[in-house]
Amino acid sequence: MPAARKKSLPPVTDEALGLIASWFRTLAEPSRLKILRALEEGGEMNISELVEATGLTQANVSRHVQSLVDAGMVGRRKEGLSVICFIADPSITELCDKVCSDLLKRLSKQVKKLGRG
Repeated sequence: MPAARKKSLPPVTDEALGLIASWFRTLAEPSRLKILRALEEGGEMNISELVEATGLTQANVSRHVQSLVDAGMVGRRKEGLSVICFIADPSITELCDKVCSDLLKRLSKQVKKLGRG
């Protein structure tokens, strides 16, 4: 069993925990993760470029981008008639990279165990 965390965390209100849970729920949608990944790989993109990069419909991209904007993960700005989207919170990229890396390690261990069985 892992050792208990020694670092003292500040108290968090129920309201704050609700906001945190909401933020994580935003990431629970695969289409939103596709959009974040496309922006991470391609940099700033307009909605049409995101449609092409993700294979989603324009309506879906627009709806999911709005959710990501509401959560503060993605920003957008108008350039003429285009809406340019970008990662507004670099910590989201770090978080996704950490989670993906940890999952790959865990899956690799599981595959090795199955191979020995």
